[in-house]
Amino acid sequence: MHLLRFFAVSACCAALALPLSSFAQSDAAPKANAAPAPQPISPAESLNAILGQVSGEIIGAAEAMPADKYDFAPSGPGDFKGVRTFAQQVRHVAQANYQFFHHWNIPGYVDPKSLDSLKTKDELVKALRDSFAFDQAAINSITPENAFNSQPGPPEYKLTRASMAVFEMEHTMDHYGQMVEYLRMNGIIPPASRK
Repeated sequence: MHLLRFFAVSACCAALALPLSSFAQSDAAPKANAAPAPQPISPAESLNAILGQVSGEIIGAAEAMPADKYDFAPSGPGDFKGVRTFAQQVRHVAQANYQFFHHWNIPGYVDPKSLDSLKTKDELVKALRDSFAFDQAAINSITPENAFNSQPGPPEYKLTRASMAVFEMEHTMDHYGQMVEYLRMNGIIPPASRK
């Protein structure tokens, strides 16, 4: 009987020891599918990755609206007096993109007022693309050393280079939301919403 207990206890200990020994070995060796260690990402790289998404969505919306609908503005039930046309929305975003970073001395700056004369879809989409290229260059100038240096503006905003970049993207997405409504009111699904 003692011998039987001895074998039973020995078998249980061996069964418990096998998983423990394999666990100890797996801890010593790196896991094949383990996530890589986090790597630092520069402010410019991180912010421009988001800007790429934002600009892609709004440029896609600008391209999706037919040229003959660029003068569309909502009307009907509700208060739509004085709202921008679709063309004016596109122009406004392009102008604001230059305005956000106008004092950073970035090559490619365009006086926003020079865009007032643009009327056609092709002119406006090109101006929008160019303004985002300028924004990308501005964001490329953000470094870990200057990202949180103060910028001119209302003191309550506590503006820095990084927050100006975020503010520019927030502004763009505000107008993107309006442009999406204009597209849908004309029976067009925004490209970013298509499956």
